[in-house]
Amino acid sequence: MMNIIYLGNATAAAVFDMVLSAAFCDIRWTRRKGLLTAGCMALILIFQGIIYSWGDSDAVEYLHPLITHLPLTVLLCFLNKKVLWPAIAVLTAYLCCQIRRWQALFIVTVFAGGPMMQHTAELLMTLPVLLILLRFAAPSVRSISNNAFSMQVQFGLAPALYYGFDYLTGNDIEMLSESALAAIKLMSFVCGAMYLFCVVRVWNEGRKRSSLEQMQEILNLQVAEAVREIEALRKSQQKTRIYRHDLRHHMQYLLSCIENGRFEQARGYIREIYPEIETNHVTVYCENEAINLIFSAFSGRAEDCGVPMKIQAAFLRNIAISESDLCVLLSNALENALHACLKQKEKGASGTIEVLAYEKKGKFFLQIINSCDDDITFENGVPVTGHPGHGTGVRSICAIVEKYGGIYTYSAKDGKFILRVSL
Repeated sequence: MMNIIYLGNATAAAVFDMVLSAAFCDIRWTRRKGLLTAGCMALILIFQGIIYSWGDSDAVEYLHPLITHLPLTVLLCFLNKKVLWPAIAVLTAYLCCQIRRWQALFIVTVFAGGPMMQHTAELLMTLPVLLILLRFAAPSVRSISNNAFSMQVQFGLAPALYYGFDYLTGNDIEMLSESALAAIKLMSFVCGAMYLFCVVRVWNEGRKRSSLEQMQEILNLQVAEAVREIEALRKSQQKTRIYRHDLRHHMQYLLSCIENGRFEQARGYIREIYPEIETNHVTVYCENEAINLIFSAFSGRAEDCGVPMKIQAAFLRNIAISESDLCVLLSNALENALHACLKQKEKGASGTIEVLAYEKKGKFFLQIINSCDDDITFENGVPVTGHPGHGTGVRSICAIVEKYGGIYTYSAKDGKFILRVSL
């Protein structure tokens, strides 16, 4: 019975080691690669069984690097198309075996069991530990394979040192006393657990950094788009100035038509030039050109959508905020307000927008009140949404306000959403 449990545990440990080694490699798995890997693993297990039947368990332990890890590393090098990382993956998987072993040892210690309980507990812990490592540790370890060579060496150093030390001391019991060997095994487990913890932490930090870089790219795109919009509106305003400059020529032509009784021709000419002039009209809300352009653009969009927008603005020509930041702030705030009103109109409700913006003693103040749903979710005072692709505008507003050391508040009450900004 003891031999059966021992063989079952040894087989489970070998499968655990090989499966985890493969999971730690960044391989594009196909059916062919899966069958090849399964076949090679089966051959390794058969070879181990043959050696065990000829010799004993100590022979298998001594030859384990040659009959298991070496062919496994060669296989993973072939599948992964890399040389260094498959070896690190195999060493790291071997390090993870200590987690399974020490969990079983804890059970044996609590219940005062013997070797049979140790092997049984290890056998029973194999699948749960393997699934947990595949779910939480494998993605982190795989991500390291895409880092620089020096980073891979750094992460491979700890499992390599442990592998060598464990092989030498584990296979030569006479080198150390029972207590010293137990202490070393315990430290091996602690080192292994801490190693995996560090890998997961580095992976999470990399994900956060990637998310921040992605957000920065989004903000840069928004700024570039805002600058292009301002430039387009500025060109439109220049075109309007040309029309206004040529207005006297239009008046002279119309006067000539009227004096000569060509009223239909005059009416046709008016109908021709009026839409073109009106399209390029920029409403003057204050002395600042950029603010006038942004407010005019969104006022026109709101009018086209049937959303009443009331704007009150009082700014000097120059304010202490760059045009690009100002455009990102106002455009995102007005875009969100207009989007909320359009959602209300789709539900058959009315949607309105009220904008109050002014400058006082060098401070920029903005308040936007718009119609909204009653089910807005806030986290840390900021509205959040579970819809993918949404919420970027809110984060952009927060980033701009924090950049200038300002204050922002979001609130919703009685079907009204209120944004207040002070810079």
